[in-house]
Amino acid sequence: MDVYQEAVCYLESQHVPVLHAVYYVCCCVVEAETEVLAEDVFQEEAVSCLLSPLLPKSMDFPDTPTLSSPEEMLERRLVVLKGILESEEVYLRELEALLMPMKALRASAGTSQPVLSTQQVQTVFYQVPELRDMHQSFFSGLKDRLSAHFQTEPGPGVEREMSYTGFELMVGDLFLKMVNKIGLYGGFIENYEDAVEVVRKCTQSDPRFRTLAQSMMSNNGSDKTRTKYTFEGLLYKPLDRVTKTTLVLRDLLNTTPMEHGDYTFLQEALRLSRSFLSGVNESSQCKREVTLSHGMRRQLMRDGFVVDASEVERSLRHLFLYTDLLLCTRFKQATRGKQDQYRFCWYLPLAGLKLRWVADQERSIDANLRLHTIRTKMYLLRQQLHAGSKGLALAARNRKKLEQMELMLLTHAPVYTLELHSPSCKSHTLLFSSLYELEEWREAIHKLTADNIETVPPDLLTLTGACVKLRMTQQPPLHSTNAVENEESLCGTLSIAIHSACGLQQPACMYVCVEVDGYEFYDKHAQTHSSVHSLNPHWDQELSFQVDGAQHLRVFCVSQSDGQDDTVLGKASVKLESKTLNKRWRRQTLHLGQVEVTLSLKYCPHPLEPPSSTAQQQPVFCVPIKTVAQQEGVLVPHVVRCCVDEVERRGMGEVGIYRISGTTSDIAMLKTAFNSNLREAVSKLRSAEVNAVAGVLKLYFRELPEPLIPTKMFQSLARMLDIQDINSRLVSMLSLLHSCPDPNRHTFLYLMHHLQRVSEKQDVNRMSLQNLATVFGPSLIRPPVVGLGHDGPTVDISQEVVVQVQVVLCYLQCNNLPEAQTSLPHDTDAEDETTHM
Repeated sequence: MDVYQEAVCYLESQHVPVLHAVYYVCCCVVEAETEVLAEDVFQEEAVSCLLSPLLPKSMDFPDTPTLSSPEEMLERRLVVLKGILESEEVYLRELEALLMPMKALRASAGTSQPVLSTQQVQTVFYQVPELRDMHQSFFSGLKDRLSAHFQTEPGPGVEREMSYTGFELMVGDLFLKMVNKIGLYGGFIENYEDAVEVVRKCTQSDPRFRTLAQSMMSNNGSDKTRTKYTFEGLLYKPLDRVTKTTLVLRDLLNTTPMEHGDYTFLQEALRLSRSFLSGVNESSQCKREVTLSHGMRRQLMRDGFVVDASEVERSLRHLFLYTDLLLCTRFKQATRGKQDQYRFCWYLPLAGLKLRWVADQERSIDANLRLHTIRTKMYLLRQQLHAGSKGLALAARNRKKLEQMELMLLTHAPVYTLELHSPSCKSHTLLFSSLYELEEWREAIHKLTADNIETVPPDLLTLTGACVKLRMTQQPPLHSTNAVENEESLCGTLSIAIHSACGLQQPACMYVCVEVDGYEFYDKHAQTHSSVHSLNPHWDQELSFQVDGAQHLRVFCVSQSDGQDDTVLGKASVKLESKTLNKRWRRQTLHLGQVEVTLSLKYCPHPLEPPSSTAQQQPVFCVPIKTVAQQEGVLVPHVVRCCVDEVERRGMGEVGIYRISGTTSDIAMLKTAFNSNLREAVSKLRSAEVNAVAGVLKLYFRELPEPLIPTKMFQSLARMLDIQDINSRLVSMLSLLHSCPDPNRHTFLYLMHHLQRVSEKQDVNRMSLQNLATVFGPSLIRPPVVGLGHDGPTVDISQEVVVQVQVVLCYLQCNNLPEAQTSLPHDTDAEDETTHM
């Protein structure tokens, strides 16, 4: 019997859990080894010495013996998980102690006698808050799972079945989620040497900092004792922590039965952890191997998964942005026992690279049907997983299918296009599902191209081979890998009312684009129609999303210019919290750079129905105005406001506007567009002949099933025309107008104010109030039809026209006509909230 086996037998005879003991001893060994190297960490001559113990081969501690039964493995697994939880709690306290002075140091940086400069504060605490947040999320999730498990665990006298309670404890997704963010440690490691140098220099030169750096305290928890650390000692804690990741994951995997639902998650987490740790040293060397112009070195600045549409078929690719070039690769996942690989697709030098982004394109009917089929299957698979499958094997298969479906969705759903054009006439097209993600890539590339860095021709084989080690994004952003939903995420209907914008430097036609995150069973982005050319655009347009797991709202202001590409003027990301949103509208003002956007939010939580096929917009012509107003969430329909805006933009000086008819085919085309797609209709309005725009507005009122002024008021209005005193007549007519339904009244008032502004230009357009009343009277006011519930006296046709024209003329001549309200009030909460981004 070897020494290891003897030690195991002894521990078992003393009733000491074997795995817990091995885990503790191994951690102590690693800690002892790394402490020896702490003094020289990441100095140029010591990089290889420090990092070599992190490589998987050098970390192969003796494997624990195979346990005799799944039940015993699960018991040991609980012991390991408890140890991990305790260790995480200690580590979090250490990170909190490290961050404790950050706020004060940052505040003093703005004074006349700073302890550290702003740049030094940023260097010392680089990535530490992000590491704290990552581990806090992991710790909270693990603690909740373990607490729930022990609350539902059978008592001592209850006999267990073969399904064992331990199989129901799922934590693998938490470890995988944490390891997927392990790239944060890469930034910390690269910055570590600089951070320690700042601490050492300031400790020597500033007594105030020396006092702080030599005595930093950490609360030890429930015993209320405090541990004393030096600043350098706390800075070393994350470096020490990341070295133990692979060991912890391997111990946990060794105590997890292969049939357990966590096994695949932990395998993947272990693979990613090993890949990261083994690549730290190599990535450091790779980033130093090529020197570019201006003394800069080639470094990886950003990477992620995008859809490459350069060829016939769309393909999911892994894109790497280096200091001087853009590299597109095809990811080939490793088979068992082998390493992941990247295959070269193409690269473009950044020098002279031109970028052009194209607003979202309309999908074909076939594409929408295919996406609907994928989303429906994903929804059903996820429902089965939530309900609990009839076996672990079936659950694993469903989870695999869900991942495959989501990969298909990631490939075929994107609609935002980024075109890349190099001086050598090579071009490539990338597609994104999110405008926010596209903008982040565009900004990152544009910043590097602005530096005009000379491109050193790369060794493509070496560069592509290094991608496995250098990558920060380990896998496509699959929501299906998250087994448990965040309790704060939104599930139900989220409504966003876009009101207005201000702060533009010059007039522009602008629209607002909105995105939500979460599962992609439903459409995640929408946008308003384009505003009229203005410094202060208004929309009052309501957008609605079915959300499942949404946590963030992203808002963009986009400017449109004739003959030029759309330009993103500003963007913001807003955290969605269910506790601050409710069924009442909540008004907010977002600062998107120089532009301010005012909007309102409303959230109604409810169980979601299966995704439906892409809903067609309801028609607006030949539909009661009340119905149109309700479905648009407004008081004045968009077709009226958009046509009025366009006429006021370029038709006020048109001779005979509203009197001279537009082309019948153009009017029919615009009518069809408004019945099917508001954004498309507004886009076509911009280029349509202005008389056709005026014709569409007249046609809308003419085709209303019930006129804007209800027919039941016709006789009353006719009698009011006989009132001789003009003021008394107007008071009576305005009083009668208040009895109209809200959409009718406000739309009528909106139109009257517009026609008054048109008549102010009658010296140019030859359209007086009399002319305008003659054009619109017959469309806005109609007599009741005899025999359809009307028993009053009939009206002669000539009298009918006179009444129609004179009523409208009276309203137009009113100088104190009430203002129209275009949209429903969305600010029912007491205060507005301003969000600065």
